[in-house]
Amino acid sequence: MTSSAPIIAVDGPAASGKGTVAKALARHFGLPHLDTGLLYRAVALNLLRWGGDPDSEFAAVRACDFSQIDFDDPELRSEMTGGVASRVSVYPAVREALVQRQRDFAGQPGGAVLDGRDIGTVIAPDADAKLFVTASPEIRAERRHAELTGLGLAAHYEDVLIDIRARDERDSGRAAAPLVQAEDADLLDTSEMTIDAAVRRAIALVEARLKRSA
Repeated sequence: MTSSAPIIAVDGPAASGKGTVAKALARHFGLPHLDTGLLYRAVALNLLRWGGDPDSEFAAVRACDFSQIDFDDPELRSEMTGGVASRVSVYPAVREALVQRQRDFAGQPGGAVLDGRDIGTVIAPDADAKLFVTASPEIRAERRHAELTGLGLAAHYEDVLIDIRARDERDSGRAAAPLVQAEDADLLDTSEMTIDAAVRRAIALVEARLKRSA
């Protein structure tokens, strides 16, 4: 890794603000961005549309085909799709099918920003800068509920909170690449932060990390 073409890894639980932070970092540093969670959501959406069984690892691996997926499809952001994505992400074979695509993106010559659950620990463990973005489950549920209703999707706060907690448990407890903060990642708790404040803090943390590694 070089400071002239940095790789920035942004990890964190669902609805922590990591996607917003990652996009802002990509704009600030002029880097391409990949929301790796969309890959798992695409697998989930394929399963839902094909009538596949999320409890079948074989069916989930077959759904790792993005030829018919529009990554701007709002259904990728639905709670149902997100819930299934969390379930299929526990399968080692699914993660293996998607890992190389993510590593190729991270390894491109011009640098990159990736956000997800295991970027700093598995996909790009040698990233130049790593952030672990988090917030309380209640705050994250409020944010996700607002996002869903803003997209015109039906959602109830209590259901979203239950789903957030269930995803946290699955993501942190799975055997394959569990959600954990990398030892060399800077923690960014956005619970009491505005979006602008979180972005400013993220940029400062990354700039400081890149300066130290230059």
